Amino acid sequence: MTHHQVVVTGIGLATAAGIGRDATWSAVCSGRGTAASVPLLAGLPVDFGCTVPGMEAAVAPLRRKAWRLDRFARLAVLTAREALADARLDPAEWDAGRVGVVVGSGCGGVESLWEQQGRLRDRGPEAVSPLMYPLTLINMAAGEVALDCGAAGPSLATVTACASGADALAVARTWLTTGVCNIVLAGGAEAGLTRLHVTGFERLGVLSHRRDDPASASRPFDACRDGFVMGEAAAVLVLERLDHAQARGVPVRAVFAGCGSATDAHHPTAPHPEGAGAQRALERALADADVHPREVDHVNAHGTATPLNDTIEAGVITRVLPHGPTVTSAKGALGHTLGAAGAVEAALTVLTIHHALVPPTANLRCVDPAVHLDLVRGAARPQRVEVAVSHSFGFGGHNTVLVFRAG
Repeated sequence: MTHHQVVVTGIGLATAAGIGRDATWSAVCSGRGTAASVPLLAGLPVDFGCTVPGMEAAVAPLRRKAWRLDRFARLAVLTAREALADARLDPAEWDAGRVGVVVGSGCGGVESLWEQQGRLRDRGPEAVSPLMYPLTLINMAAGEVALDCGAAGPSLATVTACASGADALAVARTWLTTGVCNIVLAGGAEAGLTRLHVTGFERLGVLSHRRDDPASASRPFDACRDGFVMGEAAAVLVLERLDHAQARGVPVRAVFAGCGSATDAHHPTAPHPEGAGAQRALERALADADVHPREVDHVNAHGTATPLNDTIEAGVITRVLPHGPTVTSAKGALGHTLGAAGAVEAALTVLTIHHALVPPTANLRCVDPAVHLDLVRGAARPQRVEVAVSHSFGFGGHNTVLVFRAG
């Protein structure tokens, strides 16, 4: 079987920094935190998060379609459209049966689920929308993206908690390397800032409680970190076979060189104390990409700002990559976007390679003395990055690592 090289030709992003790739890149490079108070969460122990601004105006081009989409699916469609434009793709001109879609999510349409539950409680069964299921199903982000652009190849949703977006890219890469597809739109979407979901994470003890200063609450790898900040976002990357992109004559942002996954099989929510699954995923990804550990120039860390994750992840990086590549975490700026995080951070890793610039870890003031990494902080650092890895770890013990090379 012929295995094709996979490249990234388009990126779409929507985060708390704004809708559009440039807004997010600008925010992470400035080291600016985007968390703020969320009116919907008023009165809760944690009443802040990272929400996407400007949605009402942004969904106007969706016209009559928007009413049938939950917020997470709207974000997916918006970012897919930006990614297609960036890749210079016109759906009217492609072979639709060879275009796939994979969009990961951890929660799905929970905003609509919350709303419909309220209708049932307050007004009875007749008030519940007949569209409740298509609004809330996790696969509908992928389904709506496929509908919007007419992609008629394989499509599915990946659901591996905070590794969902990264796993979506891994699935897409398999479709491309094995010749199933010429093009795949792959990414993640999440909009889970409901009162119930925020309360659930707060009760689990994983959220920051810095209500007095939300913008600086998320502090990956900091000695004073106290948990993550929930965020919403979406990212879609256009992945293509290299020969297909070359035939179209479009620029290549990066090569998607490899991926690896492994499961902790340790605990439903806590990472393995030695990061065993994360280490296996990283080692497998490097082997899949035919990359020696010392070739890795940069790590886009999972870096959640929880006490357990950051110390364990730092240990994995130190053991597998002892030469000291630069390390950053976008969650200081954008919060933890759960099922979208792996895709958002993959996109940022590609942009880091493309721009030869490593964004700083926002809010990192005093590095945890147990962490021995070359953490980029304070300001973005110019660096020519030939090989970079992006880490994503999720509840259930899911660990996925993606490897990108300069194109």
